[in-house]
Amino acid sequence: MHIVLQLIPKKYLIGGALILLGLSGLLVMSTIVAITGEFEKDSQQSEVTEIEGGGIGVGTANVSPEVMKYQPLLEKYAQKHGLDASYVPIMMALMMQESGGRGNDPMQSSESFCGSVGCISSPELSVDKGVLHFKSVLEKAHYDLKLCLQSYNFGGGFINYVMKNGGKYTPELAISFSQLQYQKVKHTGNYHCVRPEMVPYSACYGDAKYVDAVLKYYTGTITADGKPAASAGGGSGGKSGVKVIDAGKTLIGKTRYVFGGGRSQSDINAGRFDCSSFVRWAFEQVGVNVGPMSGVTTDTLKTQGQAINPKDMKPGDVVFFDTYKIDGHVGIYVGNNQFLGCQGKTGVAIASMAKGTYFGERFNGRVKRF
Repeated sequence: MHIVLQLIPKKYLIGGALILLGLSGLLVMSTIVAITGEFEKDSQQSEVTEIEGGGIGVGTANVSPEVMKYQPLLEKYAQKHGLDASYVPIMMALMMQESGGRGNDPMQSSESFCGSVGCISSPELSVDKGVLHFKSVLEKAHYDLKLCLQSYNFGGGFINYVMKNGGKYTPELAISFSQLQYQKVKHTGNYHCVRPEMVPYSACYGDAKYVDAVLKYYTGTITADGKPAASAGGGSGGKSGVKVIDAGKTLIGKTRYVFGGGRSQSDINAGRFDCSSFVRWAFEQVGVNVGPMSGVTTDTLKTQGQAINPKDMKPGDVVFFDTYKIDGHVGIYVGNNQFLGCQGKTGVAIASMAKGTYFGERFNGRVKRF
């Protein structure tokens, strides 16, 4: 080998050594970049990791397990059709009234989809078309939620009738519409009163008491703009929002982010929280119940409260971010493009949501006021 090296000109030996040295350097640098990239990726994931969970917004609906299993599908198709998630509990109450979650058409959406009963035989298709129909009726009703619900039962003709008679749903209008429609169809023999108390009125078309029937499964309130809201008092935006921010700030520097933390008193005492458990804790301190300690998630929080246009955000409003999933992270808006939340590296802290920042690029526009 030594003889071979002597036969090779020195300049080639030096050049080859330099090439080998350069390649070795590139290999080392590539390894470092790859490791660093994975570390940063893992670090970002740890900031926003939130435990998965189902369930509806506490205090908003009282439905059977058969209906509750449809919550993920209702949320999926609400997202698909551009319907705010705060309507999911109302639609669960509607499904409870329609079918109790049983059968292949749990939302009874066949007639609105294809004009005849029984054409839908897939529960997922029923939810898809039911949510789409609900949204369509809601918009035509100008977000009068009671008018929307009654029209889901009566059909769109009821909206036209109401618009010609005051423009707002009333129980009296529901009864009079049922009377009028029944006179047109009673000769067919296909209609009968579903409620005995409607017999004296000859209001036997559809269910004139449908709104009450649905709302008995919904324990929240309905705001002036027709939005459903959880029955937690006080409201978070504006002056009252400062209280929840002040409560949350008391944990700055005293906590650490723990996957699934904050769902037991021992966790809370030790300062172990994740994003949704921190939000729940902060609101609890000012007397607002947004869910049970053991079951709160971003998914349960997003179904509660009043939807707010991001342009109208106020301190104390709850803001959501699309991170590892849609609405994967949540915090409390404090103003000036900042929010208070529990993040992976810092625990409870104020973070920026300005454009160009990590959370600014992931803010999805969902804002709720509790």
